[in-house]
Amino acid sequence: MTKADIVSEISKSTGIDKQTVLASVESFMDIVKGSLAQGENVYLRGFGSFVIKKRAQKTARNISKNTTIIIPEHNIPSFKPAKTFLSEVK
Repeated sequence: MTKADIVSEISKSTGIDKQTVLASVESFMDIVKGSLAQGENVYLRGFGSFVIKKRAQKTARNISKNTTIIIPEHNIPSFKPAKTFLSEVK
């Protein structure tokens, strides 16, 4: 399902025009991205949590040059579904 499909489904079920729904969906995604960029987690009860996970520094190999490189510690976004979400999907 794409963002356009989601906008169409919400528009059909609520009767709100697609442009308004698209603006709402875009705004939601911008707020979630902004919160995660600031290091704040986003919790949506009954749906799940968007959280920041910290990856530790690690040593890797560049096999084409046969050299060792250091990958620094970094943060990655992650989604953890709620228990009610998981029970509906299974």
